[in-house]
Amino acid sequence: MKNLFSILLICFPFLLFSQNKIHKICSEETYNAPPNVSLEDAKRIAIERAKIKALADEFGTLISQTNTSVIQNNSEQSNIDFKSLSASEVKGEWLEDTEEPQTQILYEQNMLIVKATVCGKAREITRASINFTSKVLRNGKDDKYESDQFNENDDLFLSFQSPAEGYLAVYLIDDEQKAFCLLPYSKDNDGQVYVEHGQRYLFFDVNSAPEKEKKLVDEFSMTCTKAIEYNQIYIIFSPNPFTKANDNQIGNSLPRELSYQDFQQWLTKNRNVDEKMQVELKTIQINKK
Repeated sequence: MKNLFSILLICFPFLLFSQNKIHKICSEETYNAPPNVSLEDAKRIAIERAKIKALADEFGTLISQTNTSVIQNNSEQSNIDFKSLSASEVKGEWLEDTEEPQTQILYEQNMLIVKATVCGKAREITRASINFTSKVLRNGKDDKYESDQFNENDDLFLSFQSPAEGYLAVYLIDDEQKAFCLLPYSKDNDGQVYVEHGQRYLFFDVNSAPEKEKKLVDEFSMTCTKAIEYNQIYIIFSPNPFTKANDNQIGNSLPRELSYQDFQQWLTKNRNVDEKMQVELKTIQINKK
């Protein structure tokens, strides 16, 4: 018993520090938008690039060269061509914003320029990620219907496939910063969606669901109150079990919802305790007819 106690004392500090340290990082990035990019898209791209730059400066990159750019790292800063660098090519992951991202809009020689400033919490990626595939589909059930452009009343589907078994949740954030739980379905009392490895799933389609689950399935058509709206879809996957956020059913025609702040707190808490949890963020544009 005494020897066991000594072993526990030795191992306990290791367990405390085995999880990656959370870093507070900030960065800014200037994006020169081409003529075909809208103001909202330019702001979103500038913010995304600022976050990627912050991660690259803090943790470095997974690659040193791509087809169109060279990435050089030193102890202080990364020199990056963002035309080819993506979030999957930096050795860190953004966990949450600690401050609301700020954008400054400028015009030079009729060119839109957006300067973005971001601050947040992040951690180093030290393990191989699970290479799952998710596609947002518009008005079709095959992957060829993948799209980020929707019109009002278009049907929304999601295809998903993972090489490893695990658990899945899907949330949509609308223009009013409300978070809607699309998956698990609103009538699913388990609060968890288990997926098997190697199997393609099609969500939000009652005809594609197993017979015993057909009564649970929610089907979605996109709505739009403005000329153009931008929604964000969070695809959250982990090999470890997790339960959806605590939400409320506001109306019969809408998914269960919670505030964006409560959603972010739930997501950050889960990612802090589960380093294998992965989040894929997709932005879709909805046009009013």
